[in-house]
Amino acid sequence: MGGWGSGRTGGRPTADMSKRIDIAWMVRTKRAIPGNLIYSSLYWNIGGEPAGSISYEADMVDPHLSELRLSYWRGSGEDREQVKQTVSLVFTEPNYGGRRWWLICPYSLHRVGKLYLPNGGDRFAGRKAWRLGYNSQRVARRDRVFENLFSLQRKLGCEQGYDSFVHRPKGMWRRTFERHLKRFEELDAQCGAEMAFLVLRLGGRF
Repeated sequence: MGGWGSGRTGGRPTADMSKRIDIAWMVRTKRAIPGNLIYSSLYWNIGGEPAGSISYEADMVDPHLSELRLSYWRGSGEDREQVKQTVSLVFTEPNYGGRRWWLICPYSLHRVGKLYLPNGGDRFAGRKAWRLGYNSQRVARRDRVFENLFSLQRKLGCEQGYDSFVHRPKGMWRRTFERHLKRFEELDAQCGAEMAFLVLRLGGRF
């Protein structure tokens, strides 16, 4: 596992601005199906712009020998490299039933829900292995609640914005969505308080 390359600016990359593989999302959206072998591709948009793609094989025929085989290009010119990376998959069985799938970070060997490839990085790995922070950790304290709200909206596949509501994604358990909805309502209330403070500070009126 190498570094981010030379000439990078702006401090360490963040998880928000890195390519991400989320195994729970892949299973939920049928991009990986337990008991099957799936050949497909993943595409990313970062900051509203296309940010690359990879091909993959999700081999989950045998649940105890499941793995994700990735194939992608990195670098350019003479440094261009085709990467083939294999990631082991394991599952746990929650008390409420079913199976929850995890990725094994190739470097820490820890069980993780997501793998990341930051800009200039060479291989997918867990967030802690790359020591990635979040954009919200780099913004002013008062702005973080808005970042958290927008992050939740992105996670649910909803339009981002202080005045935008959320809806339950197809395939998400109602109980899971209710937990997200409760969190959304808390963040929305905090954002409202911050907006009210800002209006008063600027001498406005409700």
